[in-house]
Amino acid sequence: MVERQGQAAPDAVLTRIGQVVMLHHAGDREEARHRFLDLWAEIGEHGDPLHRCTLAHYLADTQDDPADELAWDLRALTAAEEITQDGPAGGAGAVAVRAFYPSLHMSLAADYAALGDRDAARTHLRRARGAAAALTDDGYAAGVWAAIRRLESRLGEGGGESGGGTCGRPPRQRP
Repeated sequence: MVERQGQAAPDAVLTRIGQVVMLHHAGDREEARHRFLDLWAEIGEHGDPLHRCTLAHYLADTQDDPADELAWDLRALTAAEEITQDGPAGGAGAVAVRAFYPSLHMSLAADYAALGDRDAARTHLRRARGAAAALTDDGYAAGVWAAIRRLESRLGEGGGESGGGTCGRPPRQRP
């Protein structure tokens, strides 16, 4: 694809992942899982880390077994760490994945809670809080903070007690 006047060409793999996400959100979980697995087979275990991170993170949500969900979320985190450790500090992939960290850690916290590992759940919940503190005040951030509060309640944790400072508080809500 040719780039036009400084506009980046769209990423075909991320577009395909987005299409399957829409299928999943429309309620066809089984078909979404199959399409995600087909995409995973295409990009492979050593494909582009941003693609692997994004795909594994969404593929986790289509799993029936909590242990399988955890395995996919761990793959997503591993790929994210490859991007932030090996990629250029200001690269688009590194910037995109930094915004993904709150959701990645929140998912891992929920996975561990579902499997009864409350200590690991609390560890990832703290990491989700810390990463979410850097988010802008938008719908994504609001959703992450809502998920954090729900899991805190399930685990019997207070929002700011283990996060310290402003990390445990959600962003200011706009009127």
